[in-house]
Amino acid sequence: MGKKTKKPGKGKEKTERKTAKADEKRARRESKKVSVEDDIDAILLSIQKEEAKKKEVHVEENVPAPSRRSNCSLNINPLKETELILYGGEYYNGNKTFVYGDLYRHDVEKQEWKLISSPNSPPPRSAHQAVAWKNYLYIFGGEFTSPNQERFHHYKDFWMLDLKTNQWEQLNYKGCPSPRSGHRMVLYKHKIIVFGGFYDTLREVRYYNDLHLFDLDQFKWQEIKPSPGCMWPSARSGFQFFVHQDEIFLYGGYSKEVASDKNNSEKGIVHSDLWSLDPRTWEWNKVKKSGMPPGPRAGFSMCVHKKRALLFGGVVDMEVEGDVLMSLFLNELYGFQLDTHRWYPLELRKGKSTKDKLKKSSEVKSNSVALDDKISPIELEKCTANDKYENLEYDEDTVDMESNIDEISLHMERNVAVDDERLAARSNGKPHESSLKSQQNSDLPEIVKPCGRINSCMVVGRDTLYIYGGMMEVKDREITLDDLYSLNLSKLDEWKCIIPASESEWIEASEDDDDDEDDSEDEECDSGGDSDESDDDDNEARNGGAGSIEMGDAVAIIRGQGKNLRRKEKRARIEQIRASLGLSDSQRTPVPGESLRDFYKRTNLYWQMAAHEHTQHTGKELRKDGFDLAEARYKELKPILDELAILEVEQKAEEAEGAETSSSRKKGNKKNKHL
Repeated sequence: MGKKTKKPGKGKEKTERKTAKADEKRARRESKKVSVEDDIDAILLSIQKEEAKKKEVHVEENVPAPSRRSNCSLNINPLKETELILYGGEYYNGNKTFVYGDLYRHDVEKQEWKLISSPNSPPPRSAHQAVAWKNYLYIFGGEFTSPNQERFHHYKDFWMLDLKTNQWEQLNYKGCPSPRSGHRMVLYKHKIIVFGGFYDTLREVRYYNDLHLFDLDQFKWQEIKPSPGCMWPSARSGFQFFVHQDEIFLYGGYSKEVASDKNNSEKGIVHSDLWSLDPRTWEWNKVKKSGMPPGPRAGFSMCVHKKRALLFGGVVDMEVEGDVLMSLFLNELYGFQLDTHRWYPLELRKGKSTKDKLKKSSEVKSNSVALDDKISPIELEKCTANDKYENLEYDEDTVDMESNIDEISLHMERNVAVDDERLAARSNGKPHESSLKSQQNSDLPEIVKPCGRINSCMVVGRDTLYIYGGMMEVKDREITLDDLYSLNLSKLDEWKCIIPASESEWIEASEDDDDDEDDSEDEECDSGGDSDESDDDDNEARNGGAGSIEMGDAVAIIRGQGKNLRRKEKRARIEQIRASLGLSDSQRTPVPGESLRDFYKRTNLYWQMAAHEHTQHTGKELRKDGFDLAEARYKELKPILDELAILEVEQKAEEAEGAETSSSRKKGNKKNKHL
């Protein structure tokens, strides 16, 4: 118990001093937050004044490609199928957020960019939606974020761009949806349909599941309200919305709900449900997923090509140690058959040219290994015959594998380097203590494929799929991308990198100098040893953190580009590689020690389903096609799986040795990730 008698006024004076000090500190913080550059109203007013100075449309020809960004919009020009129209987006460099309002037009045949500047343009925004109809582009909603990410402004304005004149016009009509971002908008005949999204009030985030339509003939908004007892999707943002004939599909999304714990904390929900909307009756029905659907994920992209929808990318958050979350960014491609409602994986076909390159490179490598290590052809043949993934014949179709699978599977290491704002793969193979102890240089053709990402743009024009930009994370760093990839959907043979990703930039945020001593001491305790980590992070960024994870690059990344990784980092990197290469999918990944014959026997239904989408073959021809896909995947993954097996053994051994030390470590804080 405290003292029963105390001097009058002392407690009151002490309380007043504490209150005054807290108010002064809060005022200093607020003054920093509401600085000139972070006052959204002032920023938007300044932008409006600058827009008013523009008197005519200005088109800059042959400009550099757009800067890195995510949450922008990308559309095919209805008047010219070989032109892409890009608008808006955002970029965070670790210190500031940049929101764009620029408009680009890209000729994919000439590989030329045009930058359009017009009077009366919309203010900068991201997470908006855009659809093209006839000779117009329509944009609704989105958000503007202050540079310090402390304030948000959600738009409810509706804009129309004349693609012939490049003139903007704001459409002010009653009944439009409330301010929001993260919503989705599609075109059905002559109607624009808007669903969902969210609104951030700083104190709370509200998610929507309202349905609105805009009639492009009558220029009139209308809200479609659910009838009592009807089925209706829950509130969400970041889902995908796509149209096929008289059916509109909704898939996935993200939302938060208040957990039923004492702290009333928020819990993120990743939706994976599939809905169908009939635009003639405005009735929703839940669609049962069939085939091989993708696993739950957020931030993925989708678009429609003929009778199928295509899904790419996304992120999965998983716990790696205690309450520490690690984000796994995916680069898988799935198809959804719109008429049969069936999901299936989209695997690239094995082209003859790639097979020839593999065969030639394996022969060259075989010769170099034999010469360097003075192994006779007979000894090399014996070594090959005794390997656990030896040559085999396919049971029914007598499909012969190339004779040097073990040569292709020899251990390699490749480093990712960033040079002159281009990502390049540099090969410098080093041996492991395996059956063939030899130094070698890999001549395997580099596998071109976009890295895992979220919030990228994806469109289809003239049977070609285009993927632009997006965001991924390397540790605690957000890497915003500016690369452009294409894939011929008729051939499905290979990805083409039209614009490589430029060098990543990350600025570490400075500490708040006005924090009191107690806060500073707490931060120092919580971040003990972080200085070493930050040095490693800087090195990682310079060594190309934004690069896509190729087969050989994966080992170098796990090994930390030559640095000695702590056990926790090595485990996290192993999981990152597994996710980035799709190793978590047992249907597409050989298990340790599994031969090609056993791998195909276990997964033949998966590969036959994937092959059927390419060839429409049946019977023996389909089984042969499926085997070709499985063989390509097996050869592609075998080197990295061998390396991962060795590294995981090393990591487990290190964990066993340092069990007592690791048990006393502090667990990190759980990341709150809003997608």
